[in-house]
Amino acid sequence: MLYDKLKAYSKSGVYPMHMPGHKRNTGFLPPGLPYDIDITEIHGFDNLHDPQGVLKDIAELAAKLYGSDKSYPLINGSTAGILSAIGACVSHGDKILVARNCHISVYNAISLFGLRPVYIKPDTDESTGIACSIIPDTVASALKQNPDVKLVVITSPTYEGVVSDVSSIAAHTHKVNIPLLVDEAHGAHLGFSGMFPSGAIKAGADIVVTSLHKTLPALTQCALLNVSGKMVNTNELSRMLSIFQTTSPSYVLMASIDSCLRLLASDKKKLFEEYEKNLTMFDKDVEELKCLSVLCKGGSTPNPGFYAVDPGKIIISTKNTALSGVRLSEILRTEYNIELEMACASYAVAITSLCDSAEGFIRLAAALSNIDRTLRLEQKKEQLTHTLKLPEQAEAPAVAQKRRGKLIPLKAAVGSMSLEYIWAYPPGVPIITPGEIIDENIVSYITGAFETGISIKSTRGKLPESVYVK
Repeated sequence: MLYDKLKAYSKSGVYPMHMPGHKRNTGFLPPGLPYDIDITEIHGFDNLHDPQGVLKDIAELAAKLYGSDKSYPLINGSTAGILSAIGACVSHGDKILVARNCHISVYNAISLFGLRPVYIKPDTDESTGIACSIIPDTVASALKQNPDVKLVVITSPTYEGVVSDVSSIAAHTHKVNIPLLVDEAHGAHLGFSGMFPSGAIKAGADIVVTSLHKTLPALTQCALLNVSGKMVNTNELSRMLSIFQTTSPSYVLMASIDSCLRLLASDKKKLFEEYEKNLTMFDKDVEELKCLSVLCKGGSTPNPGFYAVDPGKIIISTKNTALSGVRLSEILRTEYNIELEMACASYAVAITSLCDSAEGFIRLAAALSNIDRTLRLEQKKEQLTHTLKLPEQAEAPAVAQKRRGKLIPLKAAVGSMSLEYIWAYPPGVPIITPGEIIDENIVSYITGAFETGISIKSTRGKLPESVYVK
């Protein structure tokens, strides 16, 4: 494997008259960092942008594991994969059908390539504010109304683990010869166990981006781009990857991708059996919660709008308590030394993986039980779970971003056209994009989010004091 090859090379005595500048001289460098295996594209170690040897082996192993025709290791994260995938499937100025709950990287691609977005919005679970699955018939209807669309982009699973019916959506896009791109950044583990829904490639998507580092044992920034079928021009895809991936790829990250894939290939049955056991145990441990509640236990779908869910995402609802999800997250951090992934007004999310120990699940369940005993059932006076309607789109994002504007108070911006993105982070889904009209609903949502403690970002970083508009 690549890691072993790198370790052997570090001990070979070959002197590095090449990058990187630390020269693998660990004697005066901070301990703990893998300087000894950090190299550049030297003889015998292949080239990420034209893999013929050890890096080609990694890509072929990934394709075999995920069931794709071709796989591309990503060391600039899923963001590089999203930008490359969209760029490979469209021409400048094309129309693109996009699920509105897609990640900010999709919107950046829309701006970069001057695309004309048509949005489809998932329904919202009214009790939590969680976005439901994308309805296949909604995709079919949008394609019928927009026959000039060149690409469909959806997110599945979402940050909260909600999975869409990729197979049915792909059937609709293929009827009109349009590729389907699925942002599966949070679903690298899907399809490796019967407890989890199928992965998007095996469900029929044409091109899928997945972050190994989010739910599998891989270093941050490690991801994959998988392609299936003949609807994606792989030559153009390779060209785009050469633009959006660094020309100095990290061998440390590539070794991490390799190690992760080889672990799956050799031990996935054993690892996922233990993971399933831990999740089942956790579900039983939180059954007696009286005020807090854990949604979607065991992969259950309490809302019919959820086609399927990822049981590895633990959604902790605070709906019937005085706590917000943000406050619950703070208590777990400060009093129990447990850091969750994200928090919203009425719920918080813990992301688990096959690397979690039984002790970790027990610890979280015990903390929730302790907190639960301090609470009483009550209805919040206000909950930030109302549905955001799609704003009026006055201009394409690429056009609006080029305009000069002014910073004005958020509350005075109703009726103005936004010249910046505003999004909640995490998960990085835009509330409004450049070219859209700010309405009272959006101002109310952003104001309420800040008051609740939810992190809201904007392109120019002036919120909540002001917003950049025309």
